[in-house]
Amino acid sequence: MSKYKIAHSMIRVKDIDQSLDFYKKAFGFHETRRKEKPDQKFDLVFLSDPDETIELELTYNYDHEPYDLGNGYGHLALAVDDLEKSWSEHKDQGFNVTELSGLDNGKKNYYFITDPDGYKIEIVRNK
Repeated sequence: MSKYKIAHSMIRVKDIDQSLDFYKKAFGFHETRRKEKPDQKFDLVFLSDPDETIELELTYNYDHEPYDLGNGYGHLALAVDDLEKSWSEHKDQGFNVTELSGLDNGKKNYYFITDPDGYKIEIVRNK
C-alpha cells in the first residue's frame, strides 16, 4: 500500500483578513502562498506554523453568507509544549477560550479556542 500523510486541512472563512489576523496572532502562523481566482470568485490562502509542519488552507468565497458549520465538523487540534502559558496568552489576547480541561483523572491537558468563523481549535499538551 502507498504511504500517505495529511497535506493540509481546509476551512471556509467569511472574512479572509480577520481570519488571517486570528491565525497569525493566536498561533504564529504565516502565509506560505495564495491563489486568487477572481474569475471564479474565490481565493485560497495557505498558512503554516513556524516550523512548517502543518498547513491550513483558508478558502474565501466572494459574497458568501456566513457558513453553517453543521454537526459533522469536529475540530482542528494543535499541540503545544507549555499548555498553561498558551492558555494564558490566548486569554490575555481576548480570544474566546474554554477553561483548561482533562479526561485523564482530572489532569488538565487541553482547551478549546474559537476562530472568527466559529471553528473550534483544540489545544493539547504536547506528548
